[in-house]
Formats: sequence, C-alpha cells, structure tokens
Amino acid sequence: MVIYFSGTGNSTFCAEKTAFSLQDELVNAGEYIKKNKEGSFASEKPWVFVCPTYAWRIPHIFADFIRKSTFSGAKDAYFIMTCGDDTGSAGTYNRQLCEDMHLNYMGTLSVVMPENYLAMFSVPGEEESRRIIAEALPVPEKGAAAIMSGKAFADGKATLIDKIKSGIVNTVFYALFVNAKKFYVKESCISCGKCEALCPTNCITLKEGKPRWGEGCTHCMACICRCPAEAIEYGKKSVGQRRYQCPQD
Repeated sequence: MVIYFSGTGNSTFCAEKTAFSLQDELVNAGEYIKKNKEGSFASEKPWVFVCPTYAWRIPHIFADFIRKSTFSGAKDAYFIMTCGDDTGSAGTYNRQLCEDMHLNYMGTLSVVMPENYLAMFSVPGEEESRRIIAEALPVPEKGAAAIMSGKAFADGKATLIDKIKSGIVNTVFYALFVNAKKFYVKESCISCGKCEALCPTNCITLKEGKPRWGEGCTHCMACICRCPAEAIEYGKKSVGQRRYQCPQD
C-alpha cells in the first residue's frame, strides 16, 4: 500500500507513479489528517510512505499520522521522499519510526523535484521545472522495481553535516519558522475558498470571504502555491516569485 502526504503535488506525482508500477492501492494521508482521523490499514504488500522533505526529515505531521495509525499484514516499510536538494540523515529518523511501529525499515529513496518552499527559496522556471521532473521520473520506477524484488533502498552514509541538518536545524526550523504569522492575502483574492479546502491542518478559515490563518500551519505551501489568483503572500519573500505546483498533479 502506498500512503502519501503532499502539499504542491511533487509527492503525489511520485506516489502515483509508484502505485501504478506496483499495481497497488494509493492512500492520501492528507485527507485523514484534515478530518483528524487515524488510519487503520491492512495490506499484504509492503508499506510505501511517500512525502516531501521538511528541513531534511519527513514532515512531523506525517510522522505523527503514521504513529497514530495501525498497520496489519505486511511488515516491510519503504520511504520515498521528494526534495529540492537532499534529505540529510532523514533515514535515521525513518528507521526509528519503523522501530516504534514494529515495522522493518527498508530504506529511504530521495527524489529530487522542483523546489516549492516559497517561504525561503526561489522556484525554478516552468521549463527548468519540467526538466527536473523528467530527470526524476525514472527514480520512483526504479524504487518500485526494488520493492517488488524485496530489496532495500540503499541509504547513503550520513555525514556530520547531514546529522546536524536533520537534527538541530530541523528542531530550530520547526520552533522558529513553522507557523502562519507571515501569510497574508491581497485584494486580488477572489474568495474561492480553495485555500481553506486544501489546508491539511484546518489552519485556514474564511472570514468575510477572505482567508485567515490560525494555529497548526505545517508550511506545506498548498495555499500559496495553489491559489488560482496568486493572492496569497508569505512576508516579502514570496513577492514577485513564481508559484509552483507539480504540472503532472
């Protein structure tokens, strides 16, 4: 069973490709999270968790969902993580998560996709984004082949820098940056409500037809990147920046 979490579509794309190759069931964890539901899953095929990389680890919200869910049948668990550059030592934490869940950790596969974190970085242009996606396409297919043959993904050896990024930097990042304080909406908002509908944590509510952000934001960038009017900004960082959502999503 392929279980995924995605904000702007990169991980949806990889999850769909993986599920198609495996001829396996596809589950959107975001729908469960939005409804505050725990998952109760059963599968005889390996578990495949697909998600973006947040500060060199899987999103805390996705890890929490996995911990709160139950998994019966298969014991092997694979992780596929989309990223703009690298995943640091995310595998270390994925392994610990599997130990907590009494699952057999079978490795973490990194898939480099277009950068989408507008809160800090610039998004590549449309042509560059399509080039990156084209280069990434064989990766989940090779991952699926490894899963079907029962082979573990080969985790590279984590460097000291990798450990710092996934450890201290991740902790500081969540403590200082992961909140909704800098989001705001412009007059160009068309009051469509898409941001409210997409927000996996129900952080966004419409007041007088305009989005307002509360507590629980996980910085998935779904609201700012998928706004049809590009009416949402994140401080000064996003002003003038191209919005991104996976064109294949």
